[in-house]
Amino acid sequence: MPSPPAKPQPLPLSAELSQGIPDGGMFEDIPKIRTVAGDSVGQRLKGRVCIITGTNSPLGIGRASAHQFAHNGARAIYLCDFSDSHLPTHKRELEQLYPEVDIHIRTFDAADEEAVQSVVQEALDKYGRLDVFFANAGISSMKVFYESTGEEFMKMMRTNTLSVFLAAKYAAKAMIKTSPSKPYPSGSIIATASVAGLRSNAGPTDYSASKAAVVSLMQTCAFQLAGTGIRCNALCPGVIETGMTKGMYDAARAKGTERKIGQLNPLKRGAVPDEVARVALFLASDEGSYVNGQAWAVCGGLSAGHPFVMGKLA
Repeated sequence: MPSPPAKPQPLPLSAELSQGIPDGGMFEDIPKIRTVAGDSVGQRLKGRVCIITGTNSPLGIGRASAHQFAHNGARAIYLCDFSDSHLPTHKRELEQLYPEVDIHIRTFDAADEEAVQSVVQEALDKYGRLDVFFANAGISSMKVFYESTGEEFMKMMRTNTLSVFLAAKYAAKAMIKTSPSKPYPSGSIIATASVAGLRSNAGPTDYSASKAAVVSLMQTCAFQLAGTGIRCNALCPGVIETGMTKGMYDAARAKGTERKIGQLNPLKRGAVPDEVARVALFLASDEGSYVNGQAWAVCGGLSAGHPFVMGKLA
């Protein structure tokens, strides 16, 4: 008879569970406000070590997030992508703007387990900590499901979903590690999903399935890291002007219909990558200290309702 599986070893506890949330003291006869995060005015990622995948595109969410992380005091940022056509330019720009931030560029497939493990270990070896892993790498397609092959479907799942699993696996192991500069486990794992992963009719079937899986991964990982202070959240962008949507934007501009992009959401517009990067910054920082296991839509309100065009009920 096979022996029962070994019981998982308990994970180390976060600072909040180990020490409690500090008493803020009193103002006259009422208690002062208790806080977990530091000052919200200033550098929100001061001293943090961050890894971001999917950073090569000049129009990408990854690049915009790297700028927000650097602007907010990150100690080191690893810019990672399968392609390196623009990574050296991004590195030069960030170093010019933020000379105090260490910028590293690494070229690898985000779904390559050995490569993901290697970049995480490199960050640990060099800085003794990892604080943020933003798993942003992804691809899309334009095919309907009955015209796609099994190989094409699995390529989508590999790039968009396996990459997130690997990021979470190795980031979590690194974020649990403590040191004199980081006495308690903590960290933020962020994955780029999509509104297409929340409901149908926002993207092709294979893409939507891969992004729904990303949402599920972040939710289940959050519970399996219970008590560690490591938070896992999915970002779910709507229509954003990135390299992935450049063709749509170019075609609309050529036809003079750019203002129709995003017309189904209540803001009636598309977004720029920095609008998503600001949310990534919040989730990466201690200001998002109680946001965990969530699928955070950044979609202008598209996911809040059903597609509807005013005046066209019938």
